[in-house]
Amino acid sequence: MSISSAMLAGVSSLLANSTAMSVVSDNIANSNTTAFKRNRSDFTRLVNVQSTSIPYSAGGVTTRTRQLITAQGSLNSTGTVTDLAISGQGFFVVSPNKPVGSAADDVAFTRVGSFTPDDDGNLVNQAGFYLQGWRVKSNGDLTTSPTDLTLLETVNINSVSGTATPSTIAKINGNLKSTTPTNPNITNNTYNVATNNMASGAVKPDVAWTFQIYDSLGGLKTFTLGMLKSATANQWTTEIYASPASNIAAGAPLVNGQIAVGTLAFTPNGRIDTTNTTAALLGAFNIGAATANPPAPGTVSWAPSTGLAAQSFRLDLGQISPEGGVTQFDSATSISSTTTDGALFSEVRGIEVSKDGFVTALFNNGVTRKLYKLPIGTFVNPEGLRPGSGGIYRPGDNSGNYNLKQAGEGGAGQVNSSSLEASTVDLALEFTNMISVQRAYSASSKIITTADEMLDEVIRMKR
Repeated sequence: MSISSAMLAGVSSLLANSTAMSVVSDNIANSNTTAFKRNRSDFTRLVNVQSTSIPYSAGGVTTRTRQLITAQGSLNSTGTVTDLAISGQGFFVVSPNKPVGSAADDVAFTRVGSFTPDDDGNLVNQAGFYLQGWRVKSNGDLTTSPTDLTLLETVNINSVSGTATPSTIAKINGNLKSTTPTNPNITNNTYNVATNNMASGAVKPDVAWTFQIYDSLGGLKTFTLGMLKSATANQWTTEIYASPASNIAAGAPLVNGQIAVGTLAFTPNGRIDTTNTTAALLGAFNIGAATANPPAPGTVSWAPSTGLAAQSFRLDLGQISPEGGVTQFDSATSISSTTTDGALFSEVRGIEVSKDGFVTALFNNGVTRKLYKLPIGTFVNPEGLRPGSGGIYRPGDNSGNYNLKQAGEGGAGQVNSSSLEASTVDLALEFTNMISVQRAYSASSKIITTADEMLDEVIRMKR
């Protein structure tokens, strides 16, 4: 039996080394395949039951192929924004389908990030798998889940059109001369906020500073901060009104395009006195959407002719950010600057993908808008995943369940744009393994031929 077991051991070695050669061949063939993870052949000895009373029985060898999925390939720069690579652990979530605007019904996981937009703007890699992400709502909110696939959508970079950004804040920097005499209209009691005011043009303000904001259609709307020096020290009678007044529809007691009226007060140190200033001047100005219905008392809306959406903005006179603002010192009255946020209408000029996985649209006017966030799929045992064609993996019996995480958190890797992960195959190592396997295979064949010759000698003994 010893000679027969030797032949069987030789056969097992031929089979094991044949498998090892297949592994080496596959590795070499995929040395330039994006994000390919090299396979390794682990040889294991087979042992027959041995006894001191019988001759030794050779067991032979077997091999088990292991794909080193957790190995990190080098990241190569490509210059294409939609080429993505993961630095660290985890996988992109992809689907063979493209259910735009609805949940994916079949997902897989991959490190192959060579995504390009198809005819409809959906990001798909060279294997035909569509990138999945969590959609960012228009107000910036994001709903994520580690297990709920219904929250995922196919990433579509054509899902956003040109946009205008309405202003939310305007800032005035300037100084009011503290020794300005009391306005004659205040002294003579001829000023009336409702009937004889600055907004109507009937009363000339001591100071009239204009500022502009962007409306919901990307247009500029002009407002005036009109002020009269009050008889009370460090106080100014103030109106904020639209110019022209026809842009605003106001509910009584507001008239003539007014959006806020009251008293602007200063401390003895020349800064805004938020305690004694009328709250309506320092808070948000809520302008309702254009409508044919008259606004409610004390409220304002855009005039019907403007066709604008509702808008809320604040005027920073120094109560929001302490740097700058309006001061009252005994220097000449002057305005140094006005600023506002918001932007004109503009078209999309491109996209970018950040390390934390946000896919962001870039507009020509400098505005950015987040569209999606890419989840990173992680597993307790990634090497237990079942590989599939096209560089995808699916959960296996030993991989554990998937866990969708945000990039850079909880052990998930970061997303690198304009990069692709290289194959982890080392050609020098593979050629070395090829030589070793070939030598072992040749030696194993010699075992069989030698054992055969020995058996032939036994057969010839009876002749």
